[in-house]
Amino acid sequence: MKTTRTEGGRTRAVIYCRISQDRTGAGLGVERQRQDCEALAERNGWDVVETYVDNDVSAYSGKKRKDYLRMLDDLEQGTATVVIAWHTDRLHRSPTELEKYIDLSERRGVSTHTVQAGTVDLATPSGRMTARILGAVARQESEHKGHRVARARQQKAMAGEWAGGIRPFGWGVPTGETQTRVDRKTGEESEVPVLDTNQVVPAEAEALRHWTDTILSGGSIRSCVKWCTDKGFTTTRGNEITHQDMRDMLMRPRNAGIAVYKGEEVGRGQWEPIVDEAKFRAVVAILTDPSRRTTPGAQPKWLGSLLYVCGRDGCGRGLTVTQSGGRQYPSYKCPTGHGGGRRAEVVDQYVEDTIVERLSRDDAEDLLLPGPGDVDVAGLQAESERIRRRMTDLAGLFGAGQLELAPFTEGMETARAQLDGVTNQLARAAMVDPLVGLVGAPDVRKAWRALLLEQKRNVLRAVLTVTLVKPRSGRMPDGGYFDYDAVQFRWLRGA
Repeated sequence: MKTTRTEGGRTRAVIYCRISQDRTGAGLGVERQRQDCEALAERNGWDVVETYVDNDVSAYSGKKRKDYLRMLDDLEQGTATVVIAWHTDRLHRSPTELEKYIDLSERRGVSTHTVQAGTVDLATPSGRMTARILGAVARQESEHKGHRVARARQQKAMAGEWAGGIRPFGWGVPTGETQTRVDRKTGEESEVPVLDTNQVVPAEAEALRHWTDTILSGGSIRSCVKWCTDKGFTTTRGNEITHQDMRDMLMRPRNAGIAVYKGEEVGRGQWEPIVDEAKFRAVVAILTDPSRRTTPGAQPKWLGSLLYVCGRDGCGRGLTVTQSGGRQYPSYKCPTGHGGGRRAEVVDQYVEDTIVERLSRDDAEDLLLPGPGDVDVAGLQAESERIRRRMTDLAGLFGAGQLELAPFTEGMETARAQLDGVTNQLARAAMVDPLVGLVGAPDVRKAWRALLLEQKRNVLRAVLTVTLVKPRSGRMPDGGYFDYDAVQFRWLRGA
């Protein structure tokens, strides 16, 4: 074995250390490797000119190892003729990677020495064969480990257990115990509480229920995000809740106590659900509706923006609000330019008073949409659970080799179709009429004022068409100049 590049008669060597999983972030595994490699260099009288470290990076994962690549570049430049590693599997677990390393070693006269596996002579056919065998064994170990980890996660999911990771919004009560966490960037240690992710956090649970009800009553994700900003809610990492965060949290099966593995529902979880399953299914149906607008533009600021229509000359266009008048007050105007504007705040107040008065009558219930009737929500939920259990049983039989692919596929497709049907029925049963919460309220005006603007607009859409026609000129009978008769109503429900 040749080691021709020396300095002062001593061989120049480099050390490579890697650990694939550093759970604490302390780098202790890497430090032990470094110490053993330095001891090997000292015994052989080699000068260590550089140490390369890749911490918490798996060679099997395919992720780039920055220091490993830097070492190869330096070896190409003749930095050293000896590479020291704790074991061959610290260097490679990929046959392709190993072949490139063998090629470099042959061209640059580099020898490899390990603490655990001795010298790997890549200059001879037998040495290269040994390296390849060791690499194949290491890769097999990685594949087995990966399979074991995946199987353990699947088993946890099938049992309804939390698989770990970032604390899910809504769950995670301190147990009273603490654990040490090391900051990977600074190396600083801190004590953090151990959380029970099966226990509900009351304030976050109420927030999830509020968001769910907001969507079901016609609200938007945007309004939920604004609510979070106003109330000071953040993600479990302490970040501001974004539109995508909100959508993800609303569509998370965990909310309804449903366990998921690789994107597929696998059964009932072992944690306390926060949202009724029927409501959860309804929210998912709403948010995944293809007709739902997914690229919102400017949010309306007025009750009747584009909802009130122009009644001049049979126009029928939606009215928009612009500034007009010497005092620059907002007015509803037709985009086609039909005459002057109608003062927005006066029109909106008149429409609101009209809606509140109608919903305050004794016969206001006549405006409500028919309810779910004799839909057996509890029965549908039980049927949903039975279908999921059947899908789980089919998967278990197929995995154990007791069921062929064709009947397994047919059975799963049938079960999914049945589950979709049940889910759609649950979603329809949980849809909320925008008038619910107003009709029968002790104080309808107070309940109206508590609604978000978007919810008020949904009520308007549901019950009333407002048309603005040409007003009369001059002073009106009430002594003012606003012609209320030029605001015409057509009720869409009742009379």
